[in-house]
Amino acid sequence: MKERILVVCEKPTAARRIAHALDDDGAPEAYDEGGVPLFIAGRGDFELVVVSALGHLFSIAQDGGKWTYPVYKYSWVPAHDADKRQARTKRFIQAIERASKGATGYVSACDLDMEGSLIAYMVLLNVCGEGSLNEAKRMRYSTLTERDLIRAWEGMSPTLDYPLIEAGRTRHEVDWLFGINLTRALSLSLKNASGIFKTLSIGRVQGPTLNFVKEREVEVKTHVPTPFWVIKAETTIEGRRIPLDYTEARIGKKSDARKVVRACQGKDGVISTVSTRRVEQPPPPPFSLGDLQREAFSKFRYTPRTTLNSAERLYLSTHISYPRTSSQKIPPTIDVRGILEGLRRRKEYTRLAASLLKESKLRPMQGAKDDPAHPAIHPTGTIPGMITGVDARVYDLICRRFMASLSGPALRENVSAKVTVDAEGSNYAFFLRGTKLVEDGWIKFYEPYVKEKGSELPKLSKGQKVPFAKLRSLERYTKPPARFNPGSLLRLMEDEGLGTKATRTDIVDTLFKRGYVKGSTTEITDLGFTIIENLERYVPDILSVEMTRSLEEDMGRIQRGEFSRANAITKTVEVLESTLSGFKAHEVRIGSEISGAITREEERSSYLGRCPGCGDGHLRIIVNKKTGKRFAGCSNYFAGKCTTSYPLPQRGRITTTEISCSECGAPIIKATLRGMSPWELCINIDCPSKRGGSTDE
Repeated sequence: MKERILVVCEKPTAARRIAHALDDDGAPEAYDEGGVPLFIAGRGDFELVVVSALGHLFSIAQDGGKWTYPVYKYSWVPAHDADKRQARTKRFIQAIERASKGATGYVSACDLDMEGSLIAYMVLLNVCGEGSLNEAKRMRYSTLTERDLIRAWEGMSPTLDYPLIEAGRTRHEVDWLFGINLTRALSLSLKNASGIFKTLSIGRVQGPTLNFVKEREVEVKTHVPTPFWVIKAETTIEGRRIPLDYTEARIGKKSDARKVVRACQGKDGVISTVSTRRVEQPPPPPFSLGDLQREAFSKFRYTPRTTLNSAERLYLSTHISYPRTSSQKIPPTIDVRGILEGLRRRKEYTRLAASLLKESKLRPMQGAKDDPAHPAIHPTGTIPGMITGVDARVYDLICRRFMASLSGPALRENVSAKVTVDAEGSNYAFFLRGTKLVEDGWIKFYEPYVKEKGSELPKLSKGQKVPFAKLRSLERYTKPPARFNPGSLLRLMEDEGLGTKATRTDIVDTLFKRGYVKGSTTEITDLGFTIIENLERYVPDILSVEMTRSLEEDMGRIQRGEFSRANAITKTVEVLESTLSGFKAHEVRIGSEISGAITREEERSSYLGRCPGCGDGHLRIIVNKKTGKRFAGCSNYFAGKCTTSYPLPQRGRITTTEISCSECGAPIIKATLRGMSPWELCINIDCPSKRGGSTDE
């Protein structure tokens, strides 16, 4: 009789692939246990029962007590007991429990990171019993290809990765303590001050991140434009109009700028020097998760969440390596040639991959960042079938970046010619600048995503006359710093050591979900600003980057065996006790200010324009309490002064355009439905413009 081994995976898709890879015949038995997919694979003398979690099947819950704070006592419980929305997890726990009967060995085959290690540990501990941990082993892999999974099975670690598990468990408990206490403090302050209940979350990473957005918004709003002047000049050489750069990019005084124009107008410049310099541009390293998210935002305007979801789908389909990595390195254990042989079978990469395969040695460009668990994101060489949309673009980005990292540097030749004008006893200097690509190197592999900058100059010589075809001074104003976009905010979090590669995307998502920020430029809302302002005033420690970074460093020390979970929890409780006592003392004032911000946000978001009926009221979005349908009504209705109202589209987002209809005077609104382009329309369904003609007879 074969020995029965329970193999715990993180997701159903991964379980299916692992079962197929490990089965001797590649055809494991699949069956359904109460809606939960399970697999039985035969491998030598073993019968492998491959089961799947559904992410975290166990989570943290408060030990008794009411919905108040502070809360310091908690337990790990089944996820469905902690959150009714996780009811589906109960079926998975029950199915795993039945499947584990008779097992004598156990394997953690979840993703190789804190989350995956913790998921398997909690399943074994709470479903299979503490004794299972003594018999448990660990598979380590970075792709779901058959080759890597078999290699991971044959090279299993004899024990679970306990330092990683302990760090993951600590992170969950620390984040839970911060999250539940600060969320309740904010939410209850609002409820006690105004009677309004609204979940207002904040956390040890969320707070400092939102504060970054707030500080940038202050810089933007308080920026005072300062005038400066620039010299715009052009010359014509061999029939081409070429710009001339004045030696000073910015001139502080208008009179100085005019002096340059007056002195050089109508004169010829003379080339005094011509310098040529060749510059190598090294290839980019392969992607870390943060790099991929920023590049996808830059090239496709994809949010970090969209990019991560796509990368995870590609990983589960075996087309790329594990995406949640901070590495920019491809280790020598990766079969680079094998991957290129695979890519060569896809027509758009055939020529590119073949050119790389001609090289006797392939050395990928290695970035500075490393990850002990996983290499940089790279294609596996398995060729996807029909992929379209987001997945196709993200896959192409990853493949081309991987090939570019294996190529040589690009070589540019930069030419700079100094043009001088002697006038009115002074010497004025301008520059002609050009560049040309001498060797394309890595650029030919990454070409769709890298833009050529600059243009080649005609042949120039010392002493050559350069006539000014155009010369003028223009007034400009300094601009405020740009607001963050999701990509640049992720980079700042990474640079400041806030969160992890696995959590940063969720934190940015939460800021939008809670209504603290909005728009593609991540603009802070009145609510977000008010929350940060109050935290800054009364409990500034929660916004401290140093405090958050210190806790992150503790996780790393736990993973290295240099610090204990108990010490990290004690440190967390000490910080919270100080923070929450300061919060309690000012709870009513904090709640009142947040209530005011919520009211202002609701009024602003519901405002549609001036009422054409009474002239002094405002049309706002109103929801009928009985039917749940929305319509536009005048703000003077409740005062008995106006009964003007209009129906509204019942789906999508409605916003004002601040424009009135030229036909009837009613507001023009903008309607936005997911997946569709926004459109504008007059709010008045009886508007003459909607009848297709004029009212004139």
